[in-house]
Formats: sequence, C-alpha cells, structure tokens
Amino acid sequence: MTSKTAAAAVRATVYGYPRQGPDRELKKAVEGYWKGRVTAGALHRTTAELRAATWRDLAAAGLHEVPTGDFSYYDHVLDTSVMVGAIPARHRAALAADPLDGYFAMARGTQDVAPLEMTKWFDTNYHYLVPELGPDTVFAADPAKQLGELQEALALGLAARPVLVGPVTYLLLAKPAPGAPAGFDPLTLLDRLLPVYAEVLAALRAAGAEWVQLDEPALVQDRTPAELNAAARAYRDLGALTNRPKLLVASYFDRLGEALPVLAKAPVDGLALDFTGPAAANLDDLAAVGGLPGKRLVAGVVDGRNIWINDLTASLTTLATLLGLAGHVDVAASSSLLHVPLDAAAERDIDPRIARWLAFARQKTTEIATLARGLGHGTAAIAAELAVNRADLALRAGSALTRDPAVRARTAAVTPADARRSLPYPERTVAQRARLGLSPLPTTTIGSFPQTTELRTARADLRAGRIDADTYERRVEAEIREVVAFQEKAGLDVLVHGEPERDDMVAYFAERLTGYLATRHGWVQSYGTRYVRPPVLAGDVSRPEPMTVRWTTHAQSLTARPVKGMLTGPVTMLAWSFVRDDQPRAETARQVALALRDEVADLEAAGTAVIQVDEPALRETLPLRAATRPGYLAWATEAFRLTTGGLRPDTQIHTHMCYAEFGDILQAIDDLDADVISLEAARSHMRVADELAGAGYPREVGPGVYDIHSPRVPAADETAALLRRALEAVPAERLWVNPDCGLKTRAWPEVRASLEHLVTAARTIREELRGSSS
Repeated sequence: MTSKTAAAAVRATVYGYPRQGPDRELKKAVEGYWKGRVTAGALHRTTAELRAATWRDLAAAGLHEVPTGDFSYYDHVLDTSVMVGAIPARHRAALAADPLDGYFAMARGTQDVAPLEMTKWFDTNYHYLVPELGPDTVFAADPAKQLGELQEALALGLAARPVLVGPVTYLLLAKPAPGAPAGFDPLTLLDRLLPVYAEVLAALRAAGAEWVQLDEPALVQDRTPAELNAAARAYRDLGALTNRPKLLVASYFDRLGEALPVLAKAPVDGLALDFTGPAAANLDDLAAVGGLPGKRLVAGVVDGRNIWINDLTASLTTLATLLGLAGHVDVAASSSLLHVPLDAAAERDIDPRIARWLAFARQKTTEIATLARGLGHGTAAIAAELAVNRADLALRAGSALTRDPAVRARTAAVTPADARRSLPYPERTVAQRARLGLSPLPTTTIGSFPQTTELRTARADLRAGRIDADTYERRVEAEIREVVAFQEKAGLDVLVHGEPERDDMVAYFAERLTGYLATRHGWVQSYGTRYVRPPVLAGDVSRPEPMTVRWTTHAQSLTARPVKGMLTGPVTMLAWSFVRDDQPRAETARQVALALRDEVADLEAAGTAVIQVDEPALRETLPLRAATRPGYLAWATEAFRLTTGGLRPDTQIHTHMCYAEFGDILQAIDDLDADVISLEAARSHMRVADELAGAGYPREVGPGVYDIHSPRVPAADETAALLRRALEAVPAERLWVNPDCGLKTRAWPEVRASLEHLVTAARTIREELRGSSS
C-alpha cells in the first residue's frame, strides 16, 4: 500500500485520554482534598502517577507520540484561563494566596464568591468553565502546568506533544465579564492574547517540545468572515514566530468547511482533521483546496466519541486516499478520547457477542496503532486483525440481538396525531390551574435530592447480594418519606419523591428498557469530579413494565400536595448513552419515545397530575452546522411530543434543561409544547429569561435561582433579587421558582438551607406583588 518512506512517517497518536484512572482515582483524590482528607502534596503525587500510567499505556499500545497538557484537575478550558492569566477580579486574591484552592474556587465557587459559568463543550456532555473577559482584561503567560507535564513525559523517554486550546477557540468560547460594555466581543482581544501564546510556545520549545497542538474546534461551526479573518491573522502571526515548536492545528466534531482553506494556507506545520460522521466531508474538502503538500496531516479516522468497533478496512481506504493529499499522514482518533470510557475489557457482565462490538479508549488506541501499521507496512502486516474485524462487523450487522419486529411495527404505525395534545396550551393551562390550585410563583425542585451514604450503601449491598430486594425497597421508601416531609416543612408547593432509587437519570431507565446495556466501569467525565456511566444502546427499545409509578404513587400517598412524576426524555436518553450507529438516530428516538409514552400513561392513570420529562440534552445534541439543525430539531421535538401527546389536558407537563446556550433553540423549546419549562439561569444571571421573553415564549417558565453546582448557599435576599430580575422578563402568572438542576450531588445541609431560602424569597416576592397590586 505504501512506500518505505511513507512507512517511516506514519505515526499513531491521540489528542487526549480519559483522566480519571481505572478506578476513578482522580475523583477520589480531588474530593478527598476538598474534604481535607488528602493533602495537596498527596493530590499532586496521585495525579502525576495517573499521567505516567496513561502515557506508558499509550506507548505500550503502539502509539508513537503521547499528548500532554490534556490532563486537568477540573477542566481544560479553566486550565487555559490560568495559562493566559484571565482570572476574574473576584478570584485573584484566592489564586494568589493558594493557586490550587483559587483554581477550585473558580470552578466551584465559595460561600462568598460565585464560580465561573459552566456550559456544554460543543455538542458533547462534557461541561467547561466559561472564560470571563472584558476590555480591561490583561493577559499574562503562566505555562507552569503545561511545562511540568511535558517534562514528566519526556523524563519517561516518550515523544510528547503538548495540547492547548487554541487562541481563537478560547476567545470564541468566552463571554463578556460582568460589567463589560454591551456588545463587547471577546474576539477583539486576539491581538492582546497572541503574544501570550507566543511566550507559552517559546517556553514549550525550550523545554523540549518538537510539536505543539493547538485545538480549534470552534472553527468547525458556522463562522463569520470577521471570525475567519481572525483565525487567519492568528495563525499567520503564530506561524511567523521564529522561536516556536512545530504547530499542529486540530479541529474535530464536524467538517472545517470554510475554515479549511484558511488553515491550509496558514504558515503552520500540520493540521489534524476529523474524518468520521459528518466530518467525513473533510476528505473532499481537503482535495478541493489542493491538500497539504509538504505538511503533516493527522487523520482522525477512529470515532473518538462512540464505543463501537471501527471498520478498519473502510478507514484504511480513507487513509490511502489521504496519502496523496499531504506530505505526511499519521493516524489518530477523531477527537480526544475523553468522551469514552477507559477499557471495554473490564466489562464482564455484557453478553460476549455484544462485547466483541465494543471499543473503549484502550481498544481505540489499539485500532489506531493497527491502522498506522497497515498504512505504513501494507495490509498484509495486519491481515489477522482485518479478518477478525470483518467477522465482528458482519456478526453485528446480521444479529437478531439488535432487532425486534414488534417495536419496528409500532414505530411504523405512528401518525402525526400521536404527537399532539388534545387541546392547545391556553386551554390546557386553565384546566391545570383549576386542578392544582397553586399559589402565584409556585415553588418546586428539579427532581433529585441528595444521595446519602446510607442509600448508596444499600444500593451496593443489593447489587452484591448482601441484602434482598424487599430490604432495599424499604430503605428507598424511608428515604422518600424523609424527602417528602422536608419539602412539606420547607413549604414547597409541588413536591418530588427525590429519586432515591436512581443512581443516574439515564442509566436507571436504560436498565429497565430492552435494547440497552449497562456497564460497571464505563465512567466518563461530565464535569469536574462528576462522572457518569452512559448506557450502551445496542438494539430496539421497548418498556416491559412500569419503571417509576410505584415510587411516585408512594410519595403522593404521603402528602396532599401534588407530587411530580419524573422521567428522562427521549433525546437525553440518546445523548447521554452510547447510541447504536447502525440506524438513523431519529428512528431510535422514536422507539425510546414510545417506550416512555407507556410510562407517562401509567403515571397519569395512577393519578399523577404533574409529570416532568427532562430534556437537558436537547441543545447539547444540536448539530454544530446550521444547515443540519432543522432536521435534527424536527425529530427531536417530535420525540418529546410523542412521549407526552396522549395525556389529558389537565395533566401538567414540565420539562427541564440546563447548562446550554438556549438562545439557539428557542423555537424548538416552543415546539415541545410543554406546559412548564425550568432552565439553568443563576450562573448566567437570568439571561435565558430575557431570551425567552424576546422570543415571545408563551408558556410557564422556571428560570433557576439556585446554582446547585456550587457548594455555596445563596441567601434569601440574593434569591429574591434574581426573582425580581426574572419578573422583568416573565409575568408573575407564568413564573415558577426552582433551582437550576437536580440536587443529587449536593449535601443535605446545603440543600436544606438553600431551599428554605428559596421558599422565603418566593414568599417575599409574592408579598411585594400583592402590595403593588393593592
């Protein structure tokens, strides 16, 4: 397939790797530090050991170049803010006093200081800390972290490539700092930022870096001519530096499109491009611009975001074509492997027939190394691997494990009427208010309450066989009694059962639906020390029996106040799972929606008056390119309506979304036809309320007034101030009062105080409204 010269050039690499360690050692060490059980020195030693183990594993798997700088205590964008000195004024004293504690204060906040805003990293379920920049921002280079990790890898005798968030993406991800002038654009700071990057690059070169990777995933989105000009200027200036390492500019998650000729012409030494999914269009686009003669191309041909085995033969075909389009071609995953679990070999309970179809991070590195050998030495060098791969792909394609004729017949019979409520919202809301009889500004929570140590122990004991199901269920019922009693005492209007039976809002349902598989060790970072185990959606989906009715009806039996039924919506069930790639996602979403429709109908039949169908991932899964968004939003909103369309008019449907840029999907939010929507708003200073008002959103809204991702307890007057801010955009008769998100990750003392303050604030504002109307 290739010449000896080409063979020598083919290297295998990755852009990043899971940070947590085989047993989530990073999570345990960081949380131990927060609780005072782990010293800073012990935390640093643990993380250094994790990095070294990762690099050794990558080298042993056949990778020729390991990434450095991708490791993070909390978030790599926050690391970039520290690297360039973009520290908000409220955090500077803490960072100066103790860099580690100051770093965590930026991420989590303190009782006195609010954290940085958090939102989703492009269309993934990873959350990053949003940089706050203003016209007075002064950048200053602090490359200590990047230098330290590079030196650690070099000391192990490894070829290492530092990975940094690129300057253009960093600025495009940033938001104006509080107090910045209206209309301020962080991208105007580019000329101020570039000298700081130049200083960091020079320091990395002096420390021994041959290559440095600058990640620019923001350039795969639709960009204005001014933004593309900024990218051209950035890489013209960085490329012109004389005291720099070789520069590899990386993009992923979609095609580069109009940004590709900009980067191809830039005086940089190589590009790293995604060639999977919609980004496969990069192949033709690269040919159209004349390729990258004399430059390095790192080809992302192994899907870095899903967990199915790669089609090695198809990838080799792509790689062979790329050989004619660049000076050197190397092989990589399509993106950082941060988005997949560590090792499929650790999963002992999955059907062996299906286990053969799975590739987590370690398996993907093996695939990458195999492809590099095949590209460099010819297919004969990997003939055995190709034969096994073809056989596994054929078995999956023909397997009865993936298809259920009854499910397919039901989805084929769906009509447009199935996805509509029987009455429009203005008529439904009259019936719902009569049934519920709620006060103005009704108070509620998003669903989950703290998962106590006793509860987690009981769940582990059940799985290990140390207790039986009856004992476990009595423990869950006791937890529900405590949660309901607290909510009544605190004065909340619409209660929840607290979800003590659920360790994860997606996995709980996945374990009770056909077609899904659960993993034991498939942890993926969501944010900070929050890790989730996305289930694997391998086959057709149905609901064998009710999943939540027992717990909701038990909670309702304990109180006269309405108790919400709580479900995870069909789009989020897909977005937070590893979804099958052998049929359109719209078809899979419809299957999940019909399964959830059965659950919703059973809740209503049991007397549940309020049902919340959470869709926090609706915005997250939005395609990065505007041209493909209408098709996605059409099937995504239909799936939600299909879940809820069969309900009576006086049953109130809530939905919930958090930590996303809602302004991009305001019409879709309306198209869901939910009666009430609750959204994250505390960290973003009620911006979403203005966005909804500007779009003329006609339904009820609960913009969050309590940031649950921080340990701080907001005072009642702070919460009341946020409510007054919300009332500037949303009329009182349509405003709900609730936290930003579920409370599962918080401790009971924080939750009790925060919710009591929330209720006090709502009562204060009610009194103000009564006074102003009298």
